[in-house]
Amino acid sequence: MATDTYTGGLEGAVVAVAGAGGAAGRAALKRLARAGAQVIAADADPEHLAASVDAARVEAPGAEVTGEIVDLLDPEATEDWAARIEKDHGRVDGLVHLVGGWRGSASFPETDLADWDLLHRLLIRTVQHTSLAFHDGLMRSPDGRYVLISAAGAAAPTAGNAAYAAAKAAAEAWTLALGDSFRKLSGENGLTTAATVLVIKALVHDEMRAQRPNAKFAGYTDAADLAEAVAALWNRSPTEVNGTRQWLTPRP
Repeated sequence: MATDTYTGGLEGAVVAVAGAGGAAGRAALKRLARAGAQVIAADADPEHLAASVDAARVEAPGAEVTGEIVDLLDPEATEDWAARIEKDHGRVDGLVHLVGGWRGSASFPETDLADWDLLHRLLIRTVQHTSLAFHDGLMRSPDGRYVLISAAGAAAPTAGNAAYAAAKAAAEAWTLALGDSFRKLSGENGLTTAATVLVIKALVHDEMRAQRPNAKFAGYTDAADLAEAVAALWNRSPTEVNGTRQWLTPRP
């Protein structure tokens, strides 16, 4: 169990990462581990999760990085995960939400509402479940953060991305409401916990560049740069970042 000497920042912080098996998750785990955080990663894919955890341990020898298969579509399983983290570590100081998914169509009339059903579960339900499960624990932290990764398309939906943009917009609104809760429930010492949306156009990483060597990826955010932006939130005051959209790409 962690000691009770934590006062803020990432050194010694206990940070959970949801959807840690992808490229963004791998980069985030590495960056958080290098900063001295105790990282608890979750994903639905055992192989991808194990690869991300192993990469973070190699990146930061001696860092405490663990992985757990958690069904974030199950509210009770998500609540149990949050409770176990607090029980095992004494507190929880962050939840980084990286659960993703994309579906689109050639035109608006060709939109398949089955895509909405899938994206609703992946992009909205998981945000609802994690935010509700971690809300109280993050409020108990002296420097808690809830971080959602969103997409510029939520602010400028295109015809073929109706389901995706709508799901991202809903997830953003939910996260901003979480930030309002943190503000309203802050105690005598002022706001100590923040909910923040980081907005990108799309993500790019080395494997994508290798697969498409001639692509420009204009406006895309590198996975490592996204991880830096996530880590930097612990170096900014909660009043500065709570209930905000932080743009990592030009606004559409």
